[in-house]
Amino acid sequence: MPHSIITGTGSYIPTRRVANNDFLNHEFYGPDGKKLIRPNPEIVAKLQEITCIEERRYVTDDLNTSDIAFLAAEKALEGVDRETLDYLIVGHNFGDVRADNPQGDQVPSIAARVKHKLRIKNPYTVAYDVPFGCPGWLHALILADHYIKSGGAKKILVVGAETLSRVSDPHDMDSMIYSDGAGAALVEPTDREVGILSHVTRSDTLEEAYLLWYGPSNHPSAYGNRIFIKMHGHEIYKYALKHVPEVVQRCLDQAGLTLTQVNKVLIHQANQKMDEAILKRLFKLYAIQDIPADIMPMTIGWLGNSSVATLPTLLDLILRGQVENQRLHPADLVVFASVGAGMNINALAYRMP
Repeated sequence: MPHSIITGTGSYIPTRRVANNDFLNHEFYGPDGKKLIRPNPEIVAKLQEITCIEERRYVTDDLNTSDIAFLAAEKALEGVDRETLDYLIVGHNFGDVRADNPQGDQVPSIAARVKHKLRIKNPYTVAYDVPFGCPGWLHALILADHYIKSGGAKKILVVGAETLSRVSDPHDMDSMIYSDGAGAALVEPTDREVGILSHVTRSDTLEEAYLLWYGPSNHPSAYGNRIFIKMHGHEIYKYALKHVPEVVQRCLDQAGLTLTQVNKVLIHQANQKMDEAILKRLFKLYAIQDIPADIMPMTIGWLGNSSVATLPTLLDLILRGQVENQRLHPADLVVFASVGAGMNINALAYRMP
């Protein structure tokens, strides 16, 4: 049975930098519709302390999700005959939300739009979307692995893209977490014992389905019926801390591996302090006290939380030598992990070719 390896990557980092100080003049309201009495400098400083986000990136008004997905895809396909693609899978959650219209546009699918922009003529390049919360890109990668192992595909492009700046409530302090971006990876088969070794996914919908949802602005008289992304941040933190380490451990167990063999943990960049707590809990499961200082590369400090784009962007930046003091070498064991709306969690073990 073939293994699936990543043979090309690409990403798009929006050009618009938004620093924490840019939120100092915002009017923040609580979920109860009452204006927060804490001064903005205190609110912004607390957000940075909790998440470690100093700035984030927003797309310019002329770009939509499908545009930046296309730009990341082009980079991943450099030197590749795009007509040979069997599948083009795009993870996202909100479609094309234009700067002048908050309504999410998902017809045609983002994948169809990306295929169109790539000018792919092949009708058997199947293009479709995966809305799976923040773990959407990683879930699309898992789907690609299934296709390759079944013998049904030899080239699959997996893209993650989002423009969260257009669906976040400017009167909700959680809006400072969100950002925009896109990342892509080309997946192909190999006979070598490398690439994707195992993966595990779980969905918790009985009690946790609405920890992230769409709702009205916190400002009681702004935006009319327009709705925005909302979250129960503290409950998400507790959920992630409890379950993400278990999923990672199950993934490693499935491949007959243990944590001491892992060289890097590439985790969805949602909140650095939360990710650090997850990593600490993971090492505790293995009764390991000393955590290698460089095992979990972070980009959230300057890129923010771009949902499905955080993992493929992180991978591409590392492979291109653009994350300080971080490298991936042949035979390195990498664990990918993500958690988000659904609630969904997935983890994947990957041996660098």
